Amino acid sequence: MPRTTSPTTTASASATDTASASVGSLPWEELVTSALLGTDRRPPAPRSGPVPADAPAALLDAAALHTVRQRAGLLPAVPEARPEPAAPDPRPPLPEAARHRLAHLLADRAAPPGGGRRGTAPDLTELIPQWLATANRKGFRAPAALLPPLLDAARARTDLRPQALAFAGPRGLWLAGLNPDWKFALRGSASGTLGPDIRDPDAVRRLWEEGLFAERVALLDAVRAQDPSAGLALLTTTWSTERAEDRLMFLDSLRSGLGGDDEPFLEQALSDRSRNVRATAAELLSALPASALAGRMAARALSCVSPDRTGDVLSIVVEAPHECDAEMQRDGIAAVPPTGRGERSWWLGQVVEATPLGAWEERFGGRPAEEVVALPVADDWAGELHTAWCRAAMRQRNPQWSRALLGRPSAPEQSPGTASIAERSKLLAILDADERASWVAEFIAAHGLSEAFQLLAVCMVPWAGPLGRAVVDALDIARDGGSYPWSFSGVMGLAERCLDPAEADRLEVLTAAQDEQEGASPGAGGYWSEAFQRLVSTLRLRAAMEAELMA
Repeated sequence: MPRTTSPTTTASASATDTASASVGSLPWEELVTSALLGTDRRPPAPRSGPVPADAPAALLDAAALHTVRQRAGLLPAVPEARPEPAAPDPRPPLPEAARHRLAHLLADRAAPPGGGRRGTAPDLTELIPQWLATANRKGFRAPAALLPPLLDAARARTDLRPQALAFAGPRGLWLAGLNPDWKFALRGSASGTLGPDIRDPDAVRRLWEEGLFAERVALLDAVRAQDPSAGLALLTTTWSTERAEDRLMFLDSLRSGLGGDDEPFLEQALSDRSRNVRATAAELLSALPASALAGRMAARALSCVSPDRTGDVLSIVVEAPHECDAEMQRDGIAAVPPTGRGERSWWLGQVVEATPLGAWEERFGGRPAEEVVALPVADDWAGELHTAWCRAAMRQRNPQWSRALLGRPSAPEQSPGTASIAERSKLLAILDADERASWVAEFIAAHGLSEAFQLLAVCMVPWAGPLGRAVVDALDIARDGGSYPWSFSGVMGLAERCLDPAEADRLEVLTAAQDEQEGASPGAGGYWSEAFQRLVSTLRLRAAMEAELMA
């Protein structure tokens, strides 16, 4: 029989369809509100319309209807222009073994902490800077597939950035422009491969007038390195309109290629509105022994520090300045001393620091620096005077005075010169690499490793043979003394990165565990064995890395 539908059923269906249709006409925001509050509290229906019998189902149907409408009405997006290809990188590709090594180093960098760093295995993370330096020295280009992890590594470690960006080359900078996480690479790009040709005056002028601050600083550095007078001329074109903090950074760029031609500009900068700019200008002028400021400082200093002869004994007497007048302040002398520092000693130190060191040799009858430094100083002014001479030697990059102030490496602390390890490390940096290594080796032989960390950090890598042997001998002595190796963890870490890899075979004998000695720290022998095994394995790994990059 044909199915019949009662009038009541037909009326009910019609009402449901009407209610559903009314729900479908609701704005999307109303549907969201109903879903958040619940269909019992906020039924999905117009204010004057019928409420659907099955409100939850009606809500979902209306949401589906809205979604279909939105998708059906979606217009195709306009495609963006493809980025320009990266600039070509003409450098040769890495040897295959070196490419695998880099992938391993970068993968290990991302390993979770505590994943086997202790023990005898080398710390691969600490070898990345050395690997990059060697690869750059050999002139290889980075593999395209390894650029993302390389840039991630540089993002996490600022010390990697200069070498990593140099290795990444134009492709790395191109990628950095597509990923905000790597924008740090673009900030330093002006000093790398994306800078303009400094032989193109129009490009240089355009970047100087329109570029970002970091790009302008890098541009000025590049121009100064090529042509100091051109760099100065570029700076003078906008000097009067620059902000004080920018003027300070630009002025610092004049350290490269600093010469007599810069003096007139720096003399004008002594009257700058910014105290920091004035101080930097005075510092740069004092590094020019023939400058007018250096002459003014010498006149002040020589009036304060004088030779005094009592019988056959020559000594130094000091009469510190009694005031800091306006002329002294214009020449960069800060009038207000730091907390806890006396005014007169503060002024004296600044005046002596800015005085050409050659003036002291003349003042003391032509005596060389070593003899001047050894003269006794009256009234406990020796420390103040020697400290100021140290700062002057660093500022003027004077090896003779640096050598004299360092003193003999085996000398006790009360000997003439400076006993400060921080000052000694800065003075050492002025000497050539061989003399530096020889001095530190003798210092370690005489005083051990307890104060040698800062001194070792300024020595060239790999350490020269005598220096490396002095470090290893001192570590061996510490082991025989029964102390724990982590007391020397800083030096041991430096040794892993800085010892000549050729020393690995000679150090093999130190990897054997020693019997516990009476009075030694418990378990120290085993820890030392582990530490030396790690040192040897790291040196051999460095040798393998070097060989892979030679292939």
